Amino acid sequence: MFGLTVTDHVMVAHSLPDPFFGPAQGLHGATLVVEATWRRRELDAHGVVVDIGAASQALSEVLDPLRYANLDEHPDFAGRLSTTEAVAAHVAHALAERVRADPDADLDGLGVVVREHPGAWVTYDLDLRA
Repeated sequence: MFGLTVTDHVMVAHSLPDPFFGPAQGLHGATLVVEATWRRRELDAHGVVVDIGAASQALSEVLDPLRYANLDEHPDFAGRLSTTEAVAAHVAHALAERVRADPDADLDGLGVVVREHPGAWVTYDLDLRA
């Protein structure tokens, strides 16, 4: 399986109002580094997984509505906590919508990594063939 990964970052504000999260219960800011990996079993006719520029643009466009946003007020997180895991799933599903809308995209999977800091990150993988 081949993979192409691009990265971007997003600055957000949010709170995690549950005693489980300790000091993160209150409103705070976070800079999240987001990596997205497109996967395919075989390379396309151009010998690539996807075009790096197109992948970078897609990730940037998916992240744009989150940039400098308070996720507590963001409609995509209404009724749920905006944990790092929830952000990773949100990004992966938004990218998957784009893949499924492209008749030329013949991808097998997507993976998203969201890093809160260098020592802690979350992964979320989608099988696009399922």
